[in-house]
Amino acid sequence: MSPRKSVAETRLTRRRIVDRGLEIASMEGLEGLTIGRLAADLGMSKAGVIGHFGSKETLQLAVVDEAADVFVREVQERVPDVPVGLVRLREMCEAWVAYLERHVLPGGCFFTAAATEFDDRGGPVRDAIRGMSAVWQRDLRIQARMAVHAGELPADTDVGQLVYDLVGVMLALNHFLQLEGDSVAPGRARRSLRRLLAE
Repeated sequence: MSPRKSVAETRLTRRRIVDRGLEIASMEGLEGLTIGRLAADLGMSKAGVIGHFGSKETLQLAVVDEAADVFVREVQERVPDVPVGLVRLREMCEAWVAYLERHVLPGGCFFTAAATEFDDRGGPVRDAIRGMSAVWQRDLRIQARMAVHAGELPADTDVGQLVYDLVGVMLALNHFLQLEGDSVAPGRARRSLRRLLAE
């Protein structure tokens, strides 16, 4: 086997492991992600799985990275090329609702579930989850501040409170979709967002 083919096969195998890991973690949490489970699901040996990552924590971090890539692809990159400020903030929120509405991941919002699972722990996995959340909230704050500066939102808008409320709507949406199976939840979320983001 040529070295080039070997590298390509190694990448493909790693990709299969991470993709399956994300599916499992989406439904069962990152702690449900075990080397034995992945090996059985993928028809591999445990040594074959662990050889790509070295530890369960490294595997979990790879899955968090992949979940972040999915979020970027399915939410951030779907925001139309629209002016910054209120219009862009609304489109960001719409893309966020659509992401959950389309059930991109079987377990709903990966980061909502992962944050609940790791919020009272320390370590690199919690830091990675928190970091992704912080980046998205920063992006929301930037657009909200620009909307205030442009006069699209009232001058006395508490941007921190606004972002808190936007995140709260999305947490509620994920809850009602996943736990309640409520098909009208996306419409309710959109109505809440319209109230929050009224000019």
